Amino acid sequence: MKDHRDVILRPVVSEKSYALLEEGVYTFVVAPKASKSEIRDAVETIFDVSVLKVNTLNRKGKRRRERRSGRWVRSSDQKRARVTLAEGDSIDLFEA
Repeated sequence: MKDHRDVILRPVVSEKSYALLEEGVYTFVVAPKASKSEIRDAVETIFDVSVLKVNTLNRKGKRRRERRSGRWVRSSDQKRARVTLAEGDSIDLFEA
C-alpha cells in the first residue's frame, strides 16, 4: 500500500462500534489486502495517536433475493479492523 488513506477506507457506523468507543476501540473498513502493520501505521499517521492492538476480521457479503427479477445477488465482502488505542488517546470521528 502506498498511501495511508488507501488503507483506511471509512469508519464503521453501528451500535456495536459506538459501544466500543468508550473502551478506546475504533472500527474501520480497510483495504482487503492490508496487513495489521499497515493498518497500525496508517491509523498512527492519519490520526496522530498510538495504537496498542489491531484485530482484523473478514466479513462475507450476504446473499439476498431481488424483489423484481427474483434473482439472487450478493453484497460485497468487507475487511474490518478494530484498533485499540493507548490510554488517553482518542479519535474525533463524528464531531461536527
